[in-house]
Amino acid sequence: MMQRRLRVLLLVFSLVILQTTIFTHLHVFGAIPDLLLVATVAVAYNEGPQAGALFGFFSGLVLDLFLVSPFGLWAISNSVTGWAIGTFQAGMAFQTRRTQVFLAALGGVIGGTVFMVVGGVVGVAGYLSLYSVQVIVAGSIWDAVVSVPIFMLVHWALMTEHLRRY
Repeated sequence: MMQRRLRVLLLVFSLVILQTTIFTHLHVFGAIPDLLLVATVAVAYNEGPQAGALFGFFSGLVLDLFLVSPFGLWAISNSVTGWAIGTFQAGMAFQTRRTQVFLAALGGVIGGTVFMVVGGVVGVAGYLSLYSVQVIVAGSIWDAVVSVPIFMLVHWALMTEHLRRY
């Protein structure tokens, strides 16, 4: 259990570093891939809505420490996304790798929308605009593109001792 927690912490901090350094230079239509949001979707996909919401909240708080948006905004949007995706995927009849890509894109739309709406409500200028819609769409495409390796990393981090033997 302790190894699993260490792997999850390593994953969160690695994704924060990648997202705040390298991936900030990969703007397409104003959007960059949201690695921690995709990781939240992957946790929700594997562990359900409660785990997705908790992972999203705490990983979002870590990301909030590094960005200039209002503190807690990433935590709220990632947490809501983790819960929504975990709840949605629980009702799916079958799941494939394409399902993961679809859920990552859907998570990008949900997370981006929550982020922009809550940010706009708390008074951040420009969050409730047509440009925000463009960023949400481009961001969700980015999230779908990076989903396969992120899902693999999350699977590695969540692996338990009895699963590793097989």
